[in-house]
Amino acid sequence: MATEPEPRSIEQEIAELQGIVTQLEGEKLGLEESIQLFEKGVALSESARKRIEEAELKVEILSKRGGKVEPEPFAR
Repeated sequence: MATEPEPRSIEQEIAELQGIVTQLEGEKLGLEESIQLFEKGVALSESARKRIEEAELKVEILSKRGGKVEPEPFAR
């Protein structure tokens, strides 16, 4: 039975994104490889942005409740 890989942390996504930026800036890559790396970087950036927005919303919800932790549905 195959197991699903554990989800990556935001820190891992950002580290991978930084690695892609370094590669694109410093290496002499072919056009196709550059495009593939760029596409992967855009996807990582979008994923990280969404996760950061979710975290900010959670903090805002907790702050409005005076730090009292109560479950609240995530509505967007």
